[in-house]
Amino acid sequence: MDLKLFGEVFVTLLVITDPPGMMPIFLALTGPLPARDRNRAAWQAVALALGVIVVFAVAGQTILAYLHVDLPALQAAGGLLLVLVALELLTGKADEPSGQSTSNIALVPLGTPLLAGPGAIVATMLFVQRAEGATDFVAIALAIVAVMAAVWIVLRFSGVIVKILRPGGIEVLTRIAGLLLAAIAVQLIADAVAAFIRHYIEVF
Repeated sequence: MDLKLFGEVFVTLLVITDPPGMMPIFLALTGPLPARDRNRAAWQAVALALGVIVVFAVAGQTILAYLHVDLPALQAAGGLLLVLVALELLTGKADEPSGQSTSNIALVPLGTPLLAGPGAIVATMLFVQRAEGATDFVAIALAIVAVMAAVWIVLRFSGVIVKILRPGGIEVLTRIAGLLLAAIAVQLIADAVAAFIRHYIEVF
C-alpha cells in the first residue's frame, strides 16, 4: 500500500471535514436530544457521508455527466441547503418540538453537505483519478474509512461537552453555530458563482 498516498488522502479529507469545527454544529442540532438519539445521529451522519463519498469516488464523473451537472452547481446547492439550516439555528426554530427528526438531522445537513460536501467529493474524485493501481485504490479507501472513523469518535463523545454546557450553554452555542454555518454557506455559494464566471469567461 502507498503510505504517502494514504497520508495525503487522510490529511486532506480530515482538514475538509474538520471534526472539531463540526462539533459545535452537531451539538447545536442534537444538544436537546437524549444521549441515545444523539449517538444514533452521529452514526447515521458518518455512515451517510461515507456512502456518498464512496459513490462519488466510484462513479462521480459518470453521475454528474449523465445529469449534466457541473461541480459548481453541486457546490451552490450545498450552500443553499446550509443557508436554510443556518436560518433555523439563528431564529431558534431548530429548538422547536416540531423540528426535524433525528434521522433527518443526521442526513441533512450533517451527513451531507457538511461531512460529504462538495470539497470532500471533489477531493476524493481527484485522488481516484490519480490512482494507478489496486494498491492506490486500497490506500484511498482505507484513508476515507479512517477519516470517517475519526469524525465518528469526535461526534460520539461530544456528549461530554453537552453535560458541561447544560441547556443555557447549548442555546448560546446554537446561535454561534448558526452564524458559522451561514458563513460557510455564503462561502460555498460565492465560490460556486466565481467558478461559473471563470467558466463563461474562458468559453467566450
